[in-house]
Amino acid sequence: MTLDAGIVARLPKVDLHCHLIGTVRASTFAELARREGLTLPDSPERVYADCNSLPPDPALYRDTRIPVPQGRSADEPEVSYSLFQLSGWVTEALRDTDDLTRIVYEAFCDAHTQSATRHLEVSIDEPRGRLARLGYPTLVEAYAEGIRLAERDFGMSGRLIAAIDRSRSGEQALAWVRTVVDHPHEYLAGIGLDNLETVGPPERFADAYRLAGEAGLGRTAHSSEHVPGAANTITCLDLLGCDRIDHGYFVLQDDAVVERLRDEQTPMTVISTTSRRSWRPWRRASIAAMLDAGLNVIAASDDPGMFPTTLAAEYGILAGDLGVPYPRLRQMALAGVDACWLPASEKSELRARFERELAVLDAEVAAG
Repeated sequence: MTLDAGIVARLPKVDLHCHLIGTVRASTFAELARREGLTLPDSPERVYADCNSLPPDPALYRDTRIPVPQGRSADEPEVSYSLFQLSGWVTEALRDTDDLTRIVYEAFCDAHTQSATRHLEVSIDEPRGRLARLGYPTLVEAYAEGIRLAERDFGMSGRLIAAIDRSRSGEQALAWVRTVVDHPHEYLAGIGLDNLETVGPPERFADAYRLAGEAGLGRTAHSSEHVPGAANTITCLDLLGCDRIDHGYFVLQDDAVVERLRDEQTPMTVISTTSRRSWRPWRRASIAAMLDAGLNVIAASDDPGMFPTTLAAEYGILAGDLGVPYPRLRQMALAGVDACWLPASEKSELRARFERELAVLDAEVAAG
């Protein structure tokens, strides 16, 4: 039986894998880009619409268990702008703390209104350029103000994740995490590891993750997303001490790792939609296999403004395209609560809220 789309839309949700720059609305980018006089290869609206990251060398993926598409897809634009290009332009258009508070608030507003998201954790990048001149304490407070406004207006909760760019050195990453640790903030809950997995192995960042762990911060990392193997995921768990894994599709290459992840029920944030449009069918097939293997996968939005997608759309793909039944989606929603980085008392309150809202949906599903 096909699950009613309205049930999926109203299902209370937690989003644990969402990059702040990737949430920026196309309309907001267009406004800010024109304000700043950015030189772009086309209109701001056009470059946003044509976000499409081209795959790396296909030779890397010739022997994967789930075949990775080797060619282009029918929906690719004639001229593509990668996710990294687009993120760079958006960052360049940001001028001051008001801009930062605005994009955080809009991210939470969209998550609330489009997806029934009750808790959102957004990754923030190490500041560079003119934003860096404002200083980290000023920047993190600007981000936090956006969350406070969302808490007031939407009844949501939220946290920030300090993202390490894995193309940087281990020393640079350690310095960034030391800045975060030396300026603790109630809304900064953890660290993550972003950028292409192929440009920075996780062991490079062991010292940064050790410092974060000593400071009591949550730890996650993109892993087994671009490298066709499971070894990096084991490194992230055992050396970096990660509480969660972002993506993780290529763990399917190793049965022993799959068994461990299933036994330990390691939270894994997954996204069916990606800026690599040709890889979207592979992503969905991989997530279906992860579900079949009993892994603790939790849908997320990643870069919803740029793909574009929403968390509700990601749940809709699971329900509609992959046939995931309501009880499993319900379990996933609660797993998101359990894996979030709220303090214990706030997490308990959030879970109670979910159980109240889910009880209403349970009755509707049972009634048919």
